[in-house]
Formats: sequence, C-alpha cells, structure tokens
Amino acid sequence: QVQLVESGGGLVQAGGSLRLSCAATGIISRVNVMGWYRQAPGKQRELVAAITRSGRTNYADSVNGRLTISRDNAKNTVYLQMNSLKPEDTAVYYCKAEVSFAGDYWGQGTQVTVSS
Repeated sequence: QVQLVESGGGLVQAGGSLRLSCAATGIISRVNVMGWYRQAPGKQRELVAAITRSGRTNYADSVNGRLTISRDNAKNTVYLQMNSLKPEDTAVYYCKAEVSFAGDYWGQGTQVTVSS
C-alpha cells in the first residue's frame, strides 16, 4: 500500500502563490505517475497536473503556465507550485499516486482558497 499526506494549502489573495506538497510512504518503488487533482464545490474532480517517475509532465489547459508540478524521487514527494492564483483556482486539491499492480491511491485533500 501507499499512503499520501498533503500539506501547504491555505488562504491567499488573487495573484498570490502557494506551494503544495504530497509525501508518499509505503511501497514507493512501485509508484509511477503522481498527480494533483482538484474539486470545487458542485463540480467534478479534475486533473490539474501529473508527472511521471522520469519527470514527464502534463497540465490542464486552465493552469498551464501558472502552476508547476515537480517531483523529488529521493524524498518520495511531489510538489505543486501555484503562482498567479485566481479565485477560480479555489478547490480542495488532492494528490494521487498510480501504483503498479495495486491501483490508484489518494491523499486526504488540502483546501486552497483564493480571495478576490
């Protein structure tokens, strides 16, 4: 199994920045893609950004250029640097890990609130 613990959410004004972290423990050698998703009230959970073990990234069009995903395999941690935040970025942000032969694991979520 894999356990994911997120941190770094909070309240920020529009235009500000936050950095989310997601630390993985457990069978980390089998963790392949890690990603950040978000879910706003009344909306479906959506992909924000994902990164493979080798560092290949994928972003949602709505965040491209403002949010950056990175990964430190030595620390088993994935980060989401969020700059130029907008009120529409307000959501609960979840970390996900895709684990070989075990499926997907999710973190508990961290709230990000951007005030206008």
